[in-house]
Amino acid sequence: MTAPNAFIKPQLMTAGPTPLPPRVQAVMAEPVLYHRAPAFDALFARVLERLPAVFGTENDVLVFASSGTGAMESAIANLARPGRPLLACAAGKFGERWIELGEAYGADVVRYEPGWGARLDPAEVATLLEANPEVDAVFATLSETSTGVVHDVQALGEVARDHGALLVVDAVSGLGATELRQDEWGIDVVVAGSQKALMAPPGLGFASVSRRALELAAQRPGGRYYFDWNRTANAQGAADPAAPFTPAVTLIRALDVSLEMIEEEGLDHVLARHALLARAARAGVHGMGLELFGDPDDRANVVTAVALPEGIDGTKVPKLLRERYNITANGGQGQLKGQILRIAHCGYFGGFDVLTTLAALELVLRELGADVELGSGVASAQQVFLDAGVALAAPGPA
Repeated sequence: MTAPNAFIKPQLMTAGPTPLPPRVQAVMAEPVLYHRAPAFDALFARVLERLPAVFGTENDVLVFASSGTGAMESAIANLARPGRPLLACAAGKFGERWIELGEAYGADVVRYEPGWGARLDPAEVATLLEANPEVDAVFATLSETSTGVVHDVQALGEVARDHGALLVVDAVSGLGATELRQDEWGIDVVVAGSQKALMAPPGLGFASVSRRALELAAQRPGGRYYFDWNRTANAQGAADPAAPFTPAVTLIRALDVSLEMIEEEGLDHVLARHALLARAARAGVHGMGLELFGDPDDRANVVTAVALPEGIDGTKVPKLLRERYNITANGGQGQLKGQILRIAHCGYFGGFDVLTTLAALELVLRELGADVELGSGVASAQQVFLDAGVALAAPGPA
């Protein structure tokens, strides 16, 4: 028998992978290029030229065939050493990944863990750096996908510089969705992935590395091979830019198209669109009489984390959204399982994606016994769009 939602258009409302624009999907169906052919050389050079603008940097952005976690591991592999201290800041599941990576490489990890949903406090980071003067690298997160909170990495960069330390930022979900000015904010390393606001498939990791960070990595030989920053930087910086190992040619072709779309929309407009979608999602949550989880603010343009009402089985919310309405949204991870729902709006999203998800959430909550007035969240979000006076479509042309 046909599943009830078989003919309902699927809605992918996760923070990665995110929906792919039709132009990106189409180019991936073209024949595979040989990675040492002139056609790929030109394509790769164009992608390398386009990437720095999204990071807000003049650095060469290093490209790896990996997930965003691979890019994070590249930072640890190049900057950490067994027995040497590093400072890892964790206020959610993905911040905790810095701790896990540091420990995997044998570093002496100094932990700063204010709690899931809290915002990283630069003053606390300064205190830890004063108490641990041998720390030469601080690892933090821009957008903590597990909680929806966006951290003030600009302030963290100032603290790190004051203590002579590098700042390394995981911007896997935040890049292209919320403001990031790497060079202006003095951030030494920014790592990211392809599958979120960059609107490309999973499988590409990026590391935008300052000259200072490259020099520190060069002083610490050994401990890595594939993820060696200087090896990759030398290959990409050649007269004919190349990857030192076989690149993910089809994903790079897809990224070329998605970066072209970001250029066409304009990065400022891209960020403004994400901010509008986030405001509408937050308004919809409040319109239903619900609260946001954690300590979000107007920078939280990547994911809206909804604190689910007491008295219902929160683990059923993402399940029913998927089974009844073909909407895939993330529930809580780890200690937040069953307590929150995470609605993403980073990448190829428009206003109607948010409205549809809010409408389905109202239906699911009512089905589970929550006291939610149908249409209340949708109306509140609609008002945000109406007040903004802008079109609700995802970026295009498709």
